[in-house]
Amino acid sequence: MWRNTESGWGLVSILLHWVLAIAIVGLFALGWWMTGLGYYDPWYNLAPWWHRSIGMLLLFATLLRLAWRFAQPTPTARGHRLERLAAHLGHIALYALMLVVLISGYLISTANGRGISVFDAFVVPALVSDLPNQASIAGEIHWYSALALLLLAAGHALAAFKHHLVDRHDVLTRMINPTHSRRP
Repeated sequence: MWRNTESGWGLVSILLHWVLAIAIVGLFALGWWMTGLGYYDPWYNLAPWWHRSIGMLLLFATLLRLAWRFAQPTPTARGHRLERLAAHLGHIALYALMLVVLISGYLISTANGRGISVFDAFVVPALVSDLPNQASIAGEIHWYSALALLLLAAGHALAAFKHHLVDRHDVLTRMINPTHSRRP
């Protein structure tokens, strides 16, 4: 039940999928909201602290998800050949965009040479800093790649609903219930 099989996703993959999905949507909403905060707003410093802390945890979870994905079998894709190819390319794009968003966020936060405090529990060191216009360039990349990620994730969700509601495939059910595809 923990591991993937040729016919379904395991519990680890399912949990990582949904934690990443919720965190990405939540961080996008928080990021958009916090850009409108004024200097004297009580959340002016707290919202970015939460955003950076969750973002760093999300980066670690994404790296874990990628390692798990490479170590586990991928369940057989549903749909015709073109749909399977689109799903494969879409997943690659989702992972690539997640990494671009997270790494660019890291580069914004470490541009001044200071590490990132993660909920005051530990500090992720600033491995790259003081590049020319690092914060500005990384900020542009962060914003536009986050928008692209959210749009692609919306397309991903719509494709899952299409498979579930129109095609009557078990794609959505497999990503919710780890025992679904293991039933005799």
